[in-house]
Amino acid sequence: MTMIKDKIYGKDTIYFIVSLAVLFVSLFLPTSIALVITALFFGAFAFLRPQQSLVFLIIYVSIRPLLVEVNSGVKLVGDLITFVAFVRLLVAARKNLLSLFHFKLFEWALFLLLIAGSISGLLNGVLTSAVIFQVRTFIIMYLLYYIVSRTRLSESWLKSLAWVTVWTGVIASIHGLIEKLSLRQFLLPDAWKYKILSPTNAVRIYGLPGNPNSLALLLFFGILAILFLQQLYKGEKYKWFFNVNLTLFIGIFILTYSRGTWISAFVFGILFIVMTRNWKVLKRLAIAGVTSIVLIYFPVNWGVHYIQTLGISPEPIDPGSIGGRLGETFDQKNLDLMSESGRFFYIKKGFEIFNDYKIVGSGFGSFGGSATLSYGSPIYDHYGIRSDIYGGKYFYSDNQYIQIITETGVVGVILFAVFLLGMLALFWKQRHTTFGKFMIALWFATGFSGFYYNIWELKMYTMFYFLLFGAFASMSDQYKKFDLK
Repeated sequence: MTMIKDKIYGKDTIYFIVSLAVLFVSLFLPTSIALVITALFFGAFAFLRPQQSLVFLIIYVSIRPLLVEVNSGVKLVGDLITFVAFVRLLVAARKNLLSLFHFKLFEWALFLLLIAGSISGLLNGVLTSAVIFQVRTFIIMYLLYYIVSRTRLSESWLKSLAWVTVWTGVIASIHGLIEKLSLRQFLLPDAWKYKILSPTNAVRIYGLPGNPNSLALLLFFGILAILFLQQLYKGEKYKWFFNVNLTLFIGIFILTYSRGTWISAFVFGILFIVMTRNWKVLKRLAIAGVTSIVLIYFPVNWGVHYIQTLGISPEPIDPGSIGGRLGETFDQKNLDLMSESGRFFYIKKGFEIFNDYKIVGSGFGSFGGSATLSYGSPIYDHYGIRSDIYGGKYFYSDNQYIQIITETGVVGVILFAVFLLGMLALFWKQRHTTFGKFMIALWFATGFSGFYYNIWELKMYTMFYFLLFGAFASMSDQYKKFDLK
């Protein structure tokens, strides 16, 4: 009861409840009306309460795929909050606008990379709209960093961020359990309910984000949020709430069968624990991990077997297993598929294209990025690149590095390296602090993720990364800061 009283009467909680109510009501309105109502409300919310609105993005981005599937009139909320919060920063800094043009080396590298990729894309026949789309994908979440890093954050901002992440994770986890046990029949839009999934993916929980990898990323940051809050609320306060949900999050995290996120989490965990020498966290995670397998993983899979005996599913569905999922990684059939039309195929094609466009690449919107999913690419036919891996749609390269190599060439590779190493340099200077060590571990985890995800294009990940990076920059006084209250 104490926790509920602490949270329910807080102003931040009221803002979030009202915002969720507006989103919920908008789902039942005509698209055009929903668009107007959400634009007016969230525009005002972001301008009057910019810090709270940025935290609200955790909720919105996590459930956006479900919301947009129900009513596309709510699809602009995230961009609107970001843009208006940026305008609010300009207003706060109106007497000292020049200070907003102070950029770090990694930022200059990012800007030059975007310029180089854009020019190359336009010169190589990529549609202007596709180039703009790709640039927007890279820049929209960086804006979160730009805003937060130059904001004088309230003392409770990080705590609010953590609480919202935990509660979003709780809702997503419960929904994921229902999805799994109902064999994807309950609490899903019809388009998701009747979507045909491969046997490999049918065993995974897709959840509110509509993607098992995105759900796993949400739960990864949810686990980090719980560990952070446990450090803040030492003693018995909220002890059982944190322990129960840590077990829940790890259990659902496993059931996403997201191998890439498992690897990233492992890299982060090892580095952070070794750097901080916080062996108690390792013990806590080990206990929660074993408990989650006993109380979540096995019971849920047994439940799936039982429900199938009731005849709900027309065909038997394999609930999946950890060993099976890991075994697929090195299965010869799976390796052959990756060589014919998957990751290995696209890496090979990427270097083939690079050989023809060595200096500045084939340009943004030409190979395996967000823009090509919507617009295709002018070079695919020439290089015999198939697009049927995603059921007829175009593809992600599922490797951030091959995309950068192919689309931006040697120039882009150098700029991208400066972008990455420039961030690491900032973290390394603060390695004596816990936050600095946290960001170093997160940087390395992100680097590993780039080998199997287009990680800098994943909104779920970049949202958390840049919000946390922005908080790090603000708290370590990297820029002149302004009050956004």
